[in-house]
Amino acid sequence: MKAFIYDYTFEQLEQWLKEQGEPAFRAGQIFDWLYVKRVTSFEEMTNLSKGLRGKLDESFDFVNLKVITHMKSQDGTVKFLFGLHDDHAIETVIMRHSYGNSICVTTQVGCRVGCTFCASTLGGLKRNLTAGEIVAQVVTAQKMLDETNERISSIVIMGTGEPFENYDATMAFLRTMIHERGLNIGQRHITVSTSGIVPSIYRFTDENTQINLAISIHAPNDALRSKLMPVNRRYPFIEVMEALKHYQVKTGRRITFEYALIGGVNDKVEHAEELADVLKRMEMLAHVNLIPVNYVPERNYIRTPRNDIFKFHRTLLDRGINSTIRREQGHDIAAACGQLRAKHLESNAR
Repeated sequence: MKAFIYDYTFEQLEQWLKEQGEPAFRAGQIFDWLYVKRVTSFEEMTNLSKGLRGKLDESFDFVNLKVITHMKSQDGTVKFLFGLHDDHAIETVIMRHSYGNSICVTTQVGCRVGCTFCASTLGGLKRNLTAGEIVAQVVTAQKMLDETNERISSIVIMGTGEPFENYDATMAFLRTMIHERGLNIGQRHITVSTSGIVPSIYRFTDENTQINLAISIHAPNDALRSKLMPVNRRYPFIEVMEALKHYQVKTGRRITFEYALIGGVNDKVEHAEELADVLKRMEMLAHVNLIPVNYVPERNYIRTPRNDIFKFHRTLLDRGINSTIRREQGHDIAAACGQLRAKHLESNAR
C-alpha cells in the first residue's frame, strides 16, 4: 500500500522532492494544491511537470473518506461517520460557534484508555490513524464548508482515541494544520486533549508550541479517578499533575481541566472542594470545563441534575478556580464521542 500524500509534513515533502531530483520549492506548490485549492488528484496539479505528477501518483494515494452517515443538528452541529480504506469507521464533528467553526477530530479507531463513561472505548482499540487520515478529516470538512464560503477556524483533538498514544501522527497532523502553506490554523486556536499519558505530556512540553493543552481529569483524587479511568493505574493522579505542573512552568500556558459530571459519582460539592484544593495547592493556572455526561446505554451512568451542576460550578468559582459549564451541541444527533460509531458497529453485528 502506498503512503498517503497527507501523511507528509512540508519538510518531509521537501526531502522527498530532493530525493527525486526535484527542487524544494515544489513542496509549496503541492501544499497549495492540497490545502488551498483542495484537489483530489495529482493530475489536477497543472503547474507541475507531467513527470513529477507521475512520480507523485506512483508514490502516494489520497485518503478517501467514505461518508457512511452525515447528520446535522438543530444547532448547526454536523457529525460525519467516515469509512476508511480497511472498512473501519471514525467520527468527525463540525461545531458552529459565534466566533467561527470548530472541528473535533479523531486520532484512533476505537480507544484503549477505558474511561467507564465514554462510548469511544466500547470494543477497544483497533488501530492508530495515520497523520494523513487525521488531516483528511479536516480537509473533507473544509470542502463541505467551501460550499457556503465558510472556514474552519479552530481545531480540537478530542474525538475518539488518545492522541498522546498516537503521538507522532498527531504531531505531524498539527504541523500541517499550522503551516502557512497548509491549512494555516493559528496555534492558539488548536487544543489537544489527553487522558494523562505522562511521558507524552513531557514530550509535548518540549515541542515549544502555542497549541493549547487539555487534560481529561474527571475526579479530584487517585481512588475515584482509577474507578472512572483505568489509565490512572498506569499514570497515577499525582504523576499526571506533576507533569502538568512541569508543562506550565516551562510554557507559562494555562491548562484546561475537563471534568465530566456523572450523577451520584463525582458531582458532589465535596468533590468540587477537593478539586479546587488540589489546583490551588499546586498553584495551577487552570480552567475547569464542566461537562454534563452524555447518557451511554452500555455504561448506565446518569446525568448530574441541573441544580447540582450549578452548585459544583459555584463551589469552584467561590474558591477562585476559573470554570465554565460546556454548552451542549449536537445532543439530538448523538454527537458525543463514539456514540455514532457504536451504533454503526451494533447494526453491522446484527
